Amino acid sequence: MQNQRRHAHVLVVTYPAQGHINPLIQFAKRLTSKGVKTTVATTLYTVKSINVSSTIAIEPISDGFDEGGFNQAPTLQAYLESFKAAGSKTLTELIMKLNNSGTPVCCVAYDLMLPWALDVAKDFGISAAMMLTNSASVCSLYWHINQGGLNLLAKQETLAAPPMPGLPSLDVSDLPTLILDIFGICEENDWVFCNSFEELESELVEALMAKWPVVMIGPMVPSFYLDSRIEGDTSYGASLWNYDNDQCLKWLDSMPLKSVVYVSFGSMASISNEQFQEIAWGLKASNMPFLWVAKELKDNQLLELIDSIGEMGLVVKWCNQLEVLAHQAVGCFVTHCGWNSTLEGLSLGVPMVCVPQWSDQPTNAKFLAHVWKVGVRAKQDQGIVTREELGNCLREVMIGERSGEIKSNASKWKELAKRAVSVGGSSDRNIDEFIAKLLKPDQ
Repeated sequence: MQNQRRHAHVLVVTYPAQGHINPLIQFAKRLTSKGVKTTVATTLYTVKSINVSSTIAIEPISDGFDEGGFNQAPTLQAYLESFKAAGSKTLTELIMKLNNSGTPVCCVAYDLMLPWALDVAKDFGISAAMMLTNSASVCSLYWHINQGGLNLLAKQETLAAPPMPGLPSLDVSDLPTLILDIFGICEENDWVFCNSFEELESELVEALMAKWPVVMIGPMVPSFYLDSRIEGDTSYGASLWNYDNDQCLKWLDSMPLKSVVYVSFGSMASISNEQFQEIAWGLKASNMPFLWVAKELKDNQLLELIDSIGEMGLVVKWCNQLEVLAHQAVGCFVTHCGWNSTLEGLSLGVPMVCVPQWSDQPTNAKFLAHVWKVGVRAKQDQGIVTREELGNCLREVMIGERSGEIKSNASKWKELAKRAVSVGGSSDRNIDEFIAKLLKPDQ
C-alpha cells in the first residue's frame, strides 16, 4: 500500500504568512507520514524560512516581489494581483517540472487566499482542494454572504438575517471585520478542507453537510503535542521571525505550576500604544507572573514602561508559542484569537482571555467564551481593554468561581483534539478517505 501511495503526488500551495504556512505544512506532513509524495510551494521570499523533513520537497514560486515579499508591495490589493499573475505562471511551470520528474501531480491543495491556483489545476486536468485556514463557522459566514443569504446592517445590534444553521446567535461585535468573497468557487473544488475537527464544530458540520461539504482535517498542530505519530514533528518547521526560546523556557522552569499568564497577539495583529500601556499596568496590578510577546517594542517610551514593570514578568519579541503553551507553568493565555492560536490553546488545554483585534478574531472569541467555554472575552471601552477589565478577566480564569469549569472544559477539548488526529479519529479518517480517492479517482 505504501508503494501504491507513492504514486499519489500532492502539491500544497501556501500563502506566505505565518498563520497560513503553518497549517498547510502540517497537512503536508500528515500526507507524507501516510506514504503520499508531497511538495510544498511557497514564495521565493519565504522559501528560505522553511526547514522541514527531507521527505517533503520545498519549491519556490513567484509573487512578483521576490526580493521583499508582501512588504515590497504598495497595497494588499496590488500584492494579490501580482501574486495571481506571477504565481499562475510559475505554478504552471512548477507542475510541468514535477510532471516530468516521474511522479506527476494528481492534486493541488491550495490556500484559500490563492483562488487562482484552482484555474491552474483545471488547466492540467488534476484535482483541486481548497484549504481553509479559518474555522468552519467563520467560513460558513463568508459562504452565506456569498450566497446572498446574509445581510449585514452595521447599525443593528444583531444580524439582519434569520438564524443560520449550526451557528449561535451573533451580535455585530461577534462578526468578522474582514469579509472574504472567494467562497463562490467552493463547489468547483473536488475537496474543501478545513483546519478544524468535527467534534469542535459538530452542529455546523451536520447543518451544512448537504449544502457545503467541508471536510475537517485538523487540528494541524505538530504531532508531538497531539498523537506523537509523526517522528520528530516537534515544530511547524517554518518561522518568519527570529527568537531565542531558551530564555523563555528557563524562566518558566522557575515558576510555580499553572501560575503564569502568557500574552501574545500573534504575528499580524498589532496593538496601539494606549492598549499596550493598559495591558502592561493590568498585568502588573494582577500580581501574577507573566510572559509577554511584545513585537511592538520599538520606542524608548515603551521600553521604559517595560522596565518599570519589575521582575514579575518577562517580555520578549517572539517565542516558540507551542513550547510555551505546553509548559506546566502556564495557566492562562491572553490571545488575539487568531485561528492558529485558538487551535493551539485548545489542543494544549490552556484557558484563555480573549482580546480580539480584527478579521475572524471576534467570532473566534465568541466561540471560545460562549460555545466552547474555555475562557472569557475582555470587554472593550471605546476600543480599548482597560487595565481593570484585564485584571478582572485574569482573576476569573485563574482563581475565580468559574475557573474550575473553564479549566475542565479546556482539558476536555485537549483530549478531543488529540482523539481527532489519532488512529481512527475523525480527522484521521477524513485524510485517509482523501488518499483513497487520490489512488482511485474514478470511484
